[in-house]
Amino acid sequence: MLELIDISKVYRGGKRSLDGVTMHVRAGLLGLLGPNGAGKSSLMRIAATVTRPSSGRVMFEGSDAVARPEPLRAALGYLPQDFGVYPRLTAREFLSYLAAAKGIRARDARVRIDELLHLVNLTEVAGRALGGYSGGMLRRVGIAQSLLTDPRVLIVDEPTAGLDPEERVRFRNLLNELAADRAVLLSTHIVSDVESVASDIAVLAGGRLVARGLPEDLLRTVAGRVWEVTVPAEHAASLQAGHLVSRTTRTRDGLRLRLLASGPPVPDAEAVRPGLEDAYLAIVNQVAAC
Repeated sequence: MLELIDISKVYRGGKRSLDGVTMHVRAGLLGLLGPNGAGKSSLMRIAATVTRPSSGRVMFEGSDAVARPEPLRAALGYLPQDFGVYPRLTAREFLSYLAAAKGIRARDARVRIDELLHLVNLTEVAGRALGGYSGGMLRRVGIAQSLLTDPRVLIVDEPTAGLDPEERVRFRNLLNELAADRAVLLSTHIVSDVESVASDIAVLAGGRLVARGLPEDLLRTVAGRVWEVTVPAEHAASLQAGHLVSRTTRTRDGLRLRLLASGPPVPDAEAVRPGLEDAYLAIVNQVAAC
């Protein structure tokens, strides 16, 4: 449905944000993982036709979306990382304004807005000015506006920023439902945002696509390399200096470290099943070391 072909982006001053990224997005949920500064937002803006690539092509259903963006824009819902609102408008007024700008008839817009306000749990505060909303509430307004036209392609950039744990779970479940019959591209640096919902995961680091596959494909890259060990707090620093540590937990017996190593880091280390975060950190760390 949506193809990003050999996309590069160079900003003024020569800063290269993306370097030859090729990515095909089909129906279903594609989770794009990457650390801050990896180029995820640049790629999302290019995919959403907000900005143009320095080189490469964006194709939507066989047409060049850089030269002719209108067909993609008509099918697109987009939630940028830096989503902004008009603080004096209420949530309902703001969504009505955006619906009118998108050409949705007033009667249809009222019904759709009611559905979306309920969906993002904002019905009770829909009459309050957006200037009094919390960051998490504003993010939910952003989620609602991205769904106004019931888009066939949905691009969301760091959508759970500012949401509490319950809201994050609710939104992940919503994305999973939406991906049943449309293409959803979810960009985030939070592994748990994609771990439970994405059947297709890509990793972006240093402006390049460095891995893509099923979750089980990524897990195989760290099979037999994930260990947990409990050590006195004063001994933890030496292990952390020599190994990639994915988790540290304080217990009554000392610090419980989860780390990656080709063999047991200490004699009493316990081999454990790898998780997606282990695989992600290993991939990104390998790129950083090159």
